[in-house]
Amino acid sequence: MNNTFINMASIGDFETLNASIPATKVEITVSFCVLYTQGMGNKEWREFGRTEVIDNTLNPDFVRKFILDYFFEERQNIRFDLYDVDSKSADLSKHDFLGQAHFTLGEVVGSLGSRSEKALGGIQGKKCGTIIVKAEELNNCRESVMMQFCGNKLDKKDFFGKSDPFLVFYRSNEDSTFTICHKTEVVKNTLNPVWQAFKIPVRALCNGDYDRTIKVEVYDWDRDGSHDFIGEFSTSYRELSRGQSQFNVYEVINPKKKGKKKKYLNSGTVTLLSFLVDIELTFLDYIKGGPYHLNAYAMALKAVGGIIQDYDSDKMFPALGFGAKLPPDGRISHEFALNGNPQNPYCAGIEGVMEAYYQSLKSVQLYGPTNFSPIVNHVARYAASVKDGSQYFVLLIITDGVISDMAQTKESIVNASCLPMSIIIVGVGPAEFDAMVELDGDEVRISSRGRYAERDIVQFVPFRDYIDRTGNHVLSMARLAKDVLAEIPNQFLSYMKTRGIKPSPAPPPYTPPGQPLQTQI
Repeated sequence: MNNTFINMASIGDFETLNASIPATKVEITVSFCVLYTQGMGNKEWREFGRTEVIDNTLNPDFVRKFILDYFFEERQNIRFDLYDVDSKSADLSKHDFLGQAHFTLGEVVGSLGSRSEKALGGIQGKKCGTIIVKAEELNNCRESVMMQFCGNKLDKKDFFGKSDPFLVFYRSNEDSTFTICHKTEVVKNTLNPVWQAFKIPVRALCNGDYDRTIKVEVYDWDRDGSHDFIGEFSTSYRELSRGQSQFNVYEVINPKKKGKKKKYLNSGTVTLLSFLVDIELTFLDYIKGGPYHLNAYAMALKAVGGIIQDYDSDKMFPALGFGAKLPPDGRISHEFALNGNPQNPYCAGIEGVMEAYYQSLKSVQLYGPTNFSPIVNHVARYAASVKDGSQYFVLLIITDGVISDMAQTKESIVNASCLPMSIIIVGVGPAEFDAMVELDGDEVRISSRGRYAERDIVQFVPFRDYIDRTGNHVLSMARLAKDVLAEIPNQFLSYMKTRGIKPSPAPPPYTPPGQPLQTQI
C-alpha cells in the first residue's frame, strides 16, 4: 500500500485536560417559540428562553435573540416549541401548542446563509406551518474593555458629609427593558470621585451591538441599603470607544429635579478617563501558539499514521482539512491542503503531516458545515485510476463526529466500495457517534438509494474508549492503532480476491556475488 490520505477536522480536542472551548458564540433569531437545549449526558431538555409575545399574527417575526455558545466539536441539539399565548400565565400548559421543530446548532450555522427552515411537527395529522431559524456569529464575543470613570461636582446627599457615590451600568434589551451588568465600588465622602478601572466583556455591556443604549445611574451609598439616586446618563459602546474626549463627558441628570426646577442644569458630570479594548485569550489560543501536549487529533494521527506509514513506499502523504474558512477571503472549504499548497498537498512522513496540521490551526478559522463527501470523493478519484492491484489507498479521517452531508457521504462510500481503498474514521470528543457507527456498516451494510456497498470499507473507533486512565498516552495510542487497523488486511484481501488479482511474484532471495544458487527439491 503506497498511498495513505490523512484527513483532519481542524479543531483541537483536549480530552486529557477536560476542557471545552466554544469555537464562537452565535445569535439565534426565531419566528416564535420557547427554545430548549439538550444536555450531553442525561439527554434532558431544558428551557433556555422565550421570545416576547406578538399579538394577532400567523407570521410573527420576533425581536428577541438567543445568545448560545457554539461548540464546533459537539453535537448541540436544540428544540423550538411554538405556542398561541392566551393569557399572561408563565405555565406553558395554559397555552395552545402549535408545533415544534428539532435542529442541531451546527446544522443551523452550516446552512446556506446560516438560515434553516423546517416544517413544524408534533401534532398528528395537522400541518403546523414552518419555522425559520437564523444564526449570526458575534465576532466581538471575545472582546473585553477596560474603562475608568471619574465624577465632578456631584450632588451632596449626606446631611453630615458629602456623598458616597457609585455607578451602576445597565445594558438595554430589545424589549426596551434594562439589565444590570456592572457596579463600581463606593468612593466615600466626596463629590469628585475617581473610580477604579474595571474590565467587562463587550457581550455583557451591549450584547455585541455597538449602538445599543447603555444606561448609567449614579447613587449615593447608604448603609441601610436605601441608596439615594443622584442622576443618570446614557451612552453606547460606540460613543465610549472614542476614548477620553469632550464626547465622553456626561451630564448626570435627575429627571425629578429637572421637572421641578426651571434653572436646573445637572447633578454633576461623569467623565470617561480611559478605554482599552482587550481580546480575551482562550486555552485554544495557547494550544495553537505551541502544542506542548498532543491533543486527541494529534494523538490519533500519530498512533494510526505511525504504523500505516511503514507500508507506504515514499512516505509522502497528502493531508487535507475540511470545515474551515480559509485566508485571505474567508471562503469555506471542505477539501483544503493542510500545508497551504493545493498544487502539492503532500507532507513528508507523519511528522510532516502533524507540522502542517499545527500550522493550519494558526491560519484557518474553524467553521461548519462539516462535509465528508468531498474528501471521500477526492480519494476515490485516485483509487479509480489504479485498479490493477498495484496500489491500495487508505483514507484516515479524524473527526468530532458531526456530519452535515450524511446522505451524500453514504452515496460516496457505496460508490467507493468497489475501489481499492479503505476508510478509517477516528472520532474524538464527547459527542455521540451514531452517524459514524452507521457509516462503519459492521451491523448493517451501508446503503444509498437502494444500493448496498459491495464490501465493508469503513472502520470506525471512538478515541475516548482508548484513553488510559493513568495518563499513559503511549499505551492509549498503541491500543487505538491495534483496533483501528485490524480490519484493513481483510478489506485489502476482499478487494484483491473479488477482482481475481494475484500477488506479484516475490523477488528471488539475495545471493552474494560468487555464491552458487542453492535449490531445495
